[in-house]
Amino acid sequence: MSQQPYSVEQVAHLLGLHVKTVRGYVRDGRLKATRIGKQYRIARQDLEVFTGRPATPPADGTARPRRHAEVSAIVQVDAIGTEEMSRLSNLLMALAAGGAPGGGRLRVETVHDEERASMKIIVLGGLEDTAELLRIVGTLVAEEGS
Repeated sequence: MSQQPYSVEQVAHLLGLHVKTVRGYVRDGRLKATRIGKQYRIARQDLEVFTGRPATPPADGTARPRRHAEVSAIVQVDAIGTEEMSRLSNLLMALAAGGAPGGGRLRVETVHDEERASMKIIVLGGLEDTAELLRIVGTLVAEEGS
């Protein structure tokens, strides 16, 4: 077998994540894995699909951690109507789908509470990409509010 599947521990080490985080991704179906007994095995192709880039383990076969930083941010916007929320949400989703400015992946989700006229924007991504998206949100919210 030319491509040995990765264990959850190896994937966690490769991605610089906690083992429980990787197991959660597998259980949620976000990272495809095969269960063998009580353990999961992740194929190289599935890891590449999940990360969006080739999985390149070191030549000696040991996985060394790669420094990586991500941001999880929640922005609350008050006094926003349904139409404004829809426009802002669609724009942010389009920006995230179009690729992050720095080439990383951005995930954006929005939740609107009509009763309270409140919107929450959840952003997950790299430091620079998230900062840029938050600057855009700040500009758009300021323009809508004026």
